[in-house]
Amino acid sequence: EVQLVESGGGLVQTGGSLRVSCVASDLYLDDNTIGWFRQAPGKDREVISCINTVEGLLFIADSVKGRFTSSIDSGENTVYLQMNSLEPEDTAVYSCAAIENDYRDACYEGTYDMTYWGKGTQVTVSS
Repeated sequence: EVQLVESGGGLVQTGGSLRVSCVASDLYLDDNTIGWFRQAPGKDREVISCINTVEGLLFIADSVKGRFTSSIDSGENTVYLQMNSLEPEDTAVYSCAAIENDYRDACYEGTYDMTYWGKGTQVTVSS
């Protein structure tokens, strides 16, 4: 059974950093594009980044460009989202999701039609 499990969220002050992780089980990362998404209370889900091992970082949202980046450790079957210069507006539940590389457009087109989703990890940025 495919599982995506996020970890690393928490409470951080404005200007701080966090790295959240997404560990994939029973999923071959080399065949999949992994997206990071976030959803804050009362707001729509937002795609943050999309990455795969073939093409690298495919997409990074304008709202986080220059502050966030994503990376893959294939050996650990883990995808990371490094978040720097955090702002209160970054407070949200951060989730990872996967889709086969042939359908990677779904990651950054905003359809959120990914195949597998994790349950998310809460990131809270205090002012």
